[in-house]
Amino acid sequence: MLALLHTSHLHVPVFDALRDEHHPGLELRHHVDPDLLARARQEGPDAVARDVTAALRQAVSSGARAVLCTCSTIGEVAERAAGEVGVPVVRGDRPMAAEAVAAGPRIAVLATVESTLPPTLALLDDEARRADRPIRARAQVVTDAWTRFEAGDIEGCARLVAAAADAVTDADVIVLAQASMTSAAKFTTTALPMLSSPRPGLAAAARSVRAPLG
Repeated sequence: MLALLHTSHLHVPVFDALRDEHHPGLELRHHVDPDLLARARQEGPDAVARDVTAALRQAVSSGARAVLCTCSTIGEVAERAAGEVGVPVVRGDRPMAAEAVAAGPRIAVLATVESTLPPTLALLDDEARRADRPIRARAQVVTDAWTRFEAGDIEGCARLVAAAADAVTDADVIVLAQASMTSAAKFTTTALPMLSSPRPGLAAAARSVRAPLG
């Protein structure tokens, strides 16, 4: 069983659909705590480290062989806690970041909340060091997109993100920093590759579930 730690209930059907399409038979168990993101935005991700670790331990006690953290703001905190919980903890946006670094040095990062940018940019730098590839990442918060998402206007959020992506011209790749931005791909016209985290993140977590423990 794979446990998923989300900060929005809207992610649950997205990952269930990806499981059904690409990983049939994989059992998913969703843990949703919007307060983790709300507090991390106000106080910083480290402020919720203890509660993130507690959520991970709860997932393990329920039988999880791995945990996927789908929130980019608290992903680094979750990844650091892996040694304390005894199973792999997959940071959902790390596979996407590795793919972005491989795509070229000029990376345009789009986000809908400011708190996502520092951990995402640090993650890209980490993957660039691992790959020994120089990068130049620049970041932008898409105005009003998060307000639309919180109100349940998923398409409205996606269209704002898509418009921001279509305006990017001087990049090799566009990174959508949050899982909630994935549906923007349906509305873009850009010819640039645009990466999001749910599909590669779930694939990496599925591999972790199947790997021998220990």
